Amino acid sequence: MNPSLHALLKQTDAVMSAHPPRLRGRPTHVGVDLGTAYTVLVVLNEAQQPLAGAYQFAQVVRDGLVVDFHGAISLLQRLKKQVEQRLGVELTHAASGFPPGVPRSEVRATANVLIAAGLECTDLIDEPSAANNVLQIRDGAIVDVGGGTTGIAIVKHGQVIYTADEPTGGTHFSLVLAGGLGLTFEQAEELKKNPREQARLFPVLRPVMEKVGSIVRRHVAGHAVDTLYLVGGTCAYPGMAQVIEEYTGIKTLLPGNPLFITPLGIAMHDRADR
Repeated sequence: MNPSLHALLKQTDAVMSAHPPRLRGRPTHVGVDLGTAYTVLVVLNEAQQPLAGAYQFAQVVRDGLVVDFHGAISLLQRLKKQVEQRLGVELTHAASGFPPGVPRSEVRATANVLIAAGLECTDLIDEPSAANNVLQIRDGAIVDVGGGTTGIAIVKHGQVIYTADEPTGGTHFSLVLAGGLGLTFEQAEELKKNPREQARLFPVLRPVMEKVGSIVRRHVAGHAVDTLYLVGGTCAYPGMAQVIEEYTGIKTLLPGNPLFITPLGIAMHDRADR
């Protein structure tokens, strides 16, 4: 695994804050992750170190498909403006990503969102490969639990050899809480993110975590996988890694803030001269 991963994620957390430390370099690589729950924009310098970024909860994408085109454009324009004001320069290009299994014709909608928001889309990369740009694992499986789906990528000798993507993610956490506690979806979404409530809610959410574990176990069957690497914002829920490890019987690692791993990897894929 990437020996600089901890420092890279810590630095990313810092630049995503309202008052990031002053970093040197010019914005060279830009990544946009249009997720089911969060849209993330991150900017790297020429050494592929984070300079600035912004993110916001929004349901403009469902299972990798843009379902609110105008909402996605408006949101990305706002994030782009925020980051440009911090950096003092205009952002003109970016790469973006897509879950495995999404038809290429649908993936083009993601590129069109970037273009409409004022960014040349330099390339599109599948999310597991983007995550491994950051993790740099040689062998194992990347488990990306986002807002709507769980993606699995099996890596052998540094190359992604198998991918799959199935429904079940953070949105399902919120739906279970809303149904079980008589809340609106929006109330459940906020409740699950409250650190003071997460231990109390864990027993209610454990079955969804076990469903993620069952998806992973089914897709890694037949492959010699000895370690799972968790990415995606949903994996940050306390106890998630332990449940997946218990259910699969495979060592499970949660490297730093999992929300920003894939966006960082997308940005690393951006090249203005493509």
